[in-house]
Amino acid sequence: MVMVLHPPAAMFDVVVVGGGPAGLSAALMLGRCRRRVLVCDLGQPRNRRSRALHGYLTRDGIIPSAFNALGRSELAAYGVEFREVGVVGARPVDRHYRVSLGDGAEEETRYLLIATGVVDDLPAIPGFDDCYGRSIFHCPYCDGWEWRDRRLAAMGLGAHAARLALGLKSWSADVVVCTNSGRVDRRLRERLAKNGVGVRTEPIARIDHRDGELSSVTFESGDPLRRDALFFSTGQHPQSGLASTLGCTLTRRGTVNTGTLCATNVERVYVAGDASRDAQFVVVAAAEGVKAAVAINQALQGEDLAS
Repeated sequence: MVMVLHPPAAMFDVVVVGGGPAGLSAALMLGRCRRRVLVCDLGQPRNRRSRALHGYLTRDGIIPSAFNALGRSELAAYGVEFREVGVVGARPVDRHYRVSLGDGAEEETRYLLIATGVVDDLPAIPGFDDCYGRSIFHCPYCDGWEWRDRRLAAMGLGAHAARLALGLKSWSADVVVCTNSGRVDRRLRERLAKNGVGVRTEPIARIDHRDGELSSVTFESGDPLRRDALFFSTGQHPQSGLASTLGCTLTRRGTVNTGTLCATNVERVYVAGDASRDAQFVVVAAAEGVKAAVAINQALQGEDLAS
């Protein structure tokens, strides 16, 4: 007879940190695997300022908050618990984790899945934050179509700005690089010029706009640059430091180094979504969540079933 080993009744099989596309997809699949799951989320996703998400088949153009609400609504049928609270810490205890929540509560879990995503580093330029998500964006694949054939700016440093600008040529012939004091070497300048991309290196004084709709980039010297939208590449960082605190190794880009099934170098800790991948799209994050859920469920099966 096969003996099945069960964890203590009060313990969760998985605590999912983050209730965006990756976390919700993982929770849904784990719930369907009859796992006891808790999802903790503060309700501050990276795309909360965006009017719509794109590139997700059957959901193209949906408001991000509506997308997440649809995802949450599907969890209850599988017994998944959702709490609007952050996770402030976790520590290993025997062969599980004790998780500390922002409301002072503590929970026990066999596995941790961190799906808190990343935060864009917005430059401290007057007007930039006002336009972020309305006429200033980080991803041409997500928002380039809506600004096709318009006057576009690409903001960043050196090669990053050049790559972004050249990529934007797929959507518009009128693209100008703005480096905000950053240098552009001769080779890059030549390539940009050959592709019809202008370069402005003066320090940026402010972003002129009306109710978040960009009208021009004003520099500390020289003429203002009339633009309709701006795309930027100024860096990002993980929204939560939990993975680093637990000892997960990071890539050179600052994302968590994971395997193909979202496992980290730390036992029983998985990371899915934007915090662990180069391709940062909602559809990819959702897929990563499912992959992580399957890997965690298989690990749980290995522990629960006697050899």
